[in-house]
Amino acid sequence: MAKIAIIGGGIAGSTAALYLCQIGLDVTLFEKRSSLVSGPPFCHLHAGGNLYREIDDTQCVTLLHQSIDLLKFYPYAIDYRPTVIAIPIIDSGNPYDLKDRLLLLRDEYKKSIKKDPSNKVLGEVDEYFKFYSKDDILALQINEASKHPKNLDEWMVPVAKNLDLEKIKFPLVIVQEYGLNLFRLASGVTKAIEKLNNCNLQLNTKIQNVKKDDHTNKWIVDGEKFDYLINAAGFETGIVDDILSYKRERFVEFKAAYITKWDKCDDIWPEVIFHGQRGTPNGMAQFTPYPNGYFQLHGMTNDITLFENGLVKSSQNSSQPSLDPKFINKIYKNWEKEDIESRTKLAIKHICKFIPQFCGGSVASKPLYGAQQIPGDNKELRAADVSFESDNYARCEVVKASSVLTMCDSIMEKLILLEYVDKPLQGKRNFDDLEILFNDIEKYAQDICTQRGYPSSLALINRDH
Repeated sequence: MAKIAIIGGGIAGSTAALYLCQIGLDVTLFEKRSSLVSGPPFCHLHAGGNLYREIDDTQCVTLLHQSIDLLKFYPYAIDYRPTVIAIPIIDSGNPYDLKDRLLLLRDEYKKSIKKDPSNKVLGEVDEYFKFYSKDDILALQINEASKHPKNLDEWMVPVAKNLDLEKIKFPLVIVQEYGLNLFRLASGVTKAIEKLNNCNLQLNTKIQNVKKDDHTNKWIVDGEKFDYLINAAGFETGIVDDILSYKRERFVEFKAAYITKWDKCDDIWPEVIFHGQRGTPNGMAQFTPYPNGYFQLHGMTNDITLFENGLVKSSQNSSQPSLDPKFINKIYKNWEKEDIESRTKLAIKHICKFIPQFCGGSVASKPLYGAQQIPGDNKELRAADVSFESDNYARCEVVKASSVLTMCDSIMEKLILLEYVDKPLQGKRNFDDLEILFNDIEKYAQDICTQRGYPSSLALINRDH
């Protein structure tokens, strides 16, 4: 049995460990923190990439197919609610500019279902998206908000009742892009790995030494020999590259999302995206709902989610971009209370431009935060997964969580060529035999929230699914 070392227990490393253990390989997963999947925040299953109007259609189609695969692999981590996309009056965009892309994505979704009926996970094809005129929205305002929305019109009611319609261009768009719950994913993947006898999970373990034995072609990680090495160290992937003298261009970007409480809100919301020009005071705003009146906020401005000098590039001398120490301190130590308060309040103010009633929102906890890598020289890249050096070294380069299974499939192809895995196992992803109960996942996810200093409501499952 081939021995695989994986450095890093974020979503990439944890998924690779689960994937490879299930096909019979001997895996050791090294994670320097006390729990898995504790890296940069994610909250959105990019089933089409419609948040990012700046990326090309090819990346959007890739994200659609990857998201379908991820939803089937981690069904317990999905927050089943659609996303509304709005174009502010002050923005240069036109809502109809999205139409051709949405039609393309709907057609791709239809093709994927025809190829494999189990891919029908984003609802009915004809309801993948819908446009709403101003008259449509005004008509919805007289409806009561549903506690259990079952169709796109019912999901749209809270938006119709609360949006400042004079600040938005019409039509609005609602699309079946769901949420991806970080805490339930961390919980579920941990419970799954703990059930596997052939996965040696090493938490609280910082790798001290990595080198290659040129005589045996094996990797030596802290004195132990492995046949294959997977570098899944996230934003610190370049540190391992540097140790091994591998050169790779990449960006690293520090980001944060803010946790707020809207006490007067008991409606069930979709996610709402207000497009805007990144890095300007009118950058994209993202309003992500959780149970019990909690909302996660992004604002793509340098005062909210983005940070001045928070995006850095690798150099000729190092594959690891050098983040300012103040960001490293935020990642591994603490945020200053004043910084939490000021940035969260700016995020609330950013959303209040479009949802005035949300001005009653308050700071609920410290932010979700972290740094992500973007491989290559295109900082707009969103659909990326893995690259390789030599014949037994894989470098995970996931930008969006949706890409992790494509990454695993590519690693599998290499392992088959090395005859570590039999070809008939290629593409095996159905791991239902682990028999992990959703309720157990939810309970442990709530514990993870508490341990990390977040409201336990962020882990709750939508009981309608």
